[in-house]
Amino acid sequence: MTPYEELDTPTQLRADCEAVNGQLARAARKVTEAPPSIHFDDFPREVPKRDIQISEAAQRLANALHLHLD
Repeated sequence: MTPYEELDTPTQLRADCEAVNGQLARAARKVTEAPPSIHFDDFPREVPKRDIQISEAAQRLANALHLHLD
């Protein structure tokens, strides 16, 4: 067994390097982007909250555990 038996083929090594380089490029773009705004004027619309639906099976489980999700 030689120390080089564990190495991948040059094609596989190049593909790995290109994949990492692409991830680094995306990370660099994210770091240099402006952060999202927290000002209300930038989001003037009212966003309704979603309704939470409790299924009959979840209700039975909660009642069996004495959680009572009424």
